[in-house]
Formats: sequence, C-alpha cells, structure tokens
Amino acid sequence: MPTALVTGSAGFIGFHCCQRLLQDGYDVVGLDAMTDYYDVSLKEARHAMLAEHATFRAVIGAVETPELMMSLMAETRPDVVIHLAAQAGVRYSIDNPRSYLESNLVGTFEVLEAARAFPPRHMLLASTSSAYGSNTDMPYRETQKADHQMSFYAATKKATENMAHSYAHLYDLPVTMFRFFTVYGPWGRPDMALFKFARAILADEPIEIYNHGEMKRDFTYIDDLVTAIRLLIDAIPPRPAAPPAATDRDGGGNGGGNGGGNGGGNGDSLSPVAPWRVVNIGNSQAVQLMDYIAALETALGRQAQKTFLPMQAGDVPATCADTTLLTKLTGFSPNTSVTEGVARFVDWYLPYASGGPR
Repeated sequence: MPTALVTGSAGFIGFHCCQRLLQDGYDVVGLDAMTDYYDVSLKEARHAMLAEHATFRAVIGAVETPELMMSLMAETRPDVVIHLAAQAGVRYSIDNPRSYLESNLVGTFEVLEAARAFPPRHMLLASTSSAYGSNTDMPYRETQKADHQMSFYAATKKATENMAHSYAHLYDLPVTMFRFFTVYGPWGRPDMALFKFARAILADEPIEIYNHGEMKRDFTYIDDLVTAIRLLIDAIPPRPAAPPAATDRDGGGNGGGNGGGNGGGNGDSLSPVAPWRVVNIGNSQAVQLMDYIAALETALGRQAQKTFLPMQAGDVPATCADTTLLTKLTGFSPNTSVTEGVARFVDWYLPYASGGPR
C-alpha cells in the first residue's frame, strides 16, 4: 500500500484528508503539534477517530522542530507528502506574528529539507486564497500576479510557495501548491466564522459581522476540498523539457507572481523551470456573507442578533476562485451549495455542542 505523510493531521482539513486517504487504502502517518491555538480536545477527538484505522499512525510534534521531519521521512519513506501544518488565521497574525514565522516558514523549510533528502513521488503543500492580497480582478486566477499580501499570515503562505518553487527547481521535486478558499464543514475550527456564529446564536449572544456585512467569500465545503486534494495527488506536475529562452532580464517570466511564472500555457500555472504549479480549490462562487448567515439561521431555526463592525485589519472584502485549472487537471469542480453545506455542519455541530456523540 502507498504511504502518505500528512502534517497537521489533527487539524480540520488534515483530519478529513487523512480520513479520505485511509478509505482509499493508504497507510497514513499523521504529524501534529496539538497546539492550544484552539481547544486541544477537538484535535484529540479527531486523532482518536483516525486511530480507529489500523493503517493510521499518529506522531505528536511540531513540524518546525529541527530534524523531526528528516527522521520521520527517513523512517517512513512516504510516496506522498501533504503539508497542511501551519499557524492559521489572518487576525491572530497581527497579534502573534512570530508563531507564523516559526510554524509556516521554518516548518515548511524543514519539510522541504526532508523531501530533498528523501524525495516523495509528489509533494502537496497548502497555501491560501489570502495570497491574492489586494487583487480585485475576480475570479482569482493562478496566473495573476500575487505580490501585495494584506496580512503577515498571507505573506508567510506566499513565501512558502516561493520556497517550494526553489526546491522544485533545484532538486527536481514535483510540487503542487493549493490555494484554499474559506473552507467550512463538520469538525471545523472554532475560530472560524461558522463555528463562532453557531455557538453565539445558540447562546442568544450577538454575532460580530465585519465591514457592516458587505463581504463576499468563496465558501468551499470540506468534502469538495478533500476530493480535489485526493485527485490532485495523481496530477503530478511534469518536469520542464528544456530551459526557457532568456527573454526577460528580470527573471520573472510572464510576471505571473507565482515563483516560476506561467510555463504551462492555457491558464496553467506550471513553472517553466520546475515541476511546480499552484492550484485554486474553491467553489467558484462569491456568496454574500449575509446569505451565509441566513443559511445558518435556517439550519438552526433561530435568528441571530447582529453587531455590525468596520472592516478588520488585514482582511479583504471579497474572494472568488477560478477553478478552471483544477477541473482541467482532475475533471472535478466543487459544487456543494452553502445551503447544503451549512446544514451538514449544523447536523454535526448540534450533538457536538451538547456533548453527545461526535
């Protein structure tokens, strides 16, 4: 059986990703630091569910710990590495930027160094839609320039794209970067809007709505995201046939802002100098935040008390993904509606919040 090493395996996305890989016959090694950024018991519950599979092995440790990834890769020799471990959250990066430096930049360096020594068949690393920063030309395309991030969180994730591109080029490592768009669903993160809103509404407490509700997001249901990741495992970026012609003195290719330019053509973000590309994973729809809240109110059968606030620092008013490249590579297009996805979240959340079966 193939082996997958998943970092951040007790996290929201990592947990669901491990579940899918286990169902598909992979041996899965899951690494997680179990940090207290949010309730550790939720992470422990996720790992406990994964441990029900005989082919899952949990390793507790921080990805940025020197030599940890190296020893783990040497021992397990995974066919696939899915690097999801990171310090997440735009707003928290304003208060505690050092944690992003250590987890996102140093942690990704440790992953890349280990992969250089023990190359997997394919490396897949998480980035974020926040990498598009101040861009207003939507839907966002992978070949757009992405040079003006609005938060330190986004800056660290964009930096990991560039770091991974350099390793792909120097050491011939096949790398796919994901840019995730506002992922939600069962077993989600308590610091994200849907979880916070549901908890507040059930407690008859007001919810805080930024930019006075004038926000749009490309909300992506977790099952769609995991299906996309699973399919992209087999969409390995090809190695360049020959070095590109020296037409740009600044070394920036076509100015795609993706660390390697657009070498694939036809909207492909494939680098002209490395087996590397970046892929959007989103639902291809910009949904009004107030419609998202309305879907939650309907699913809960309660109205929210609303407190409208100004835009938060580091945030953007809208996001929307062009997923043409994802569909071209995998044949799959995420399409779960907010109404359906939020209802599934509530079906999980109500027993979770009451302390019942999870």
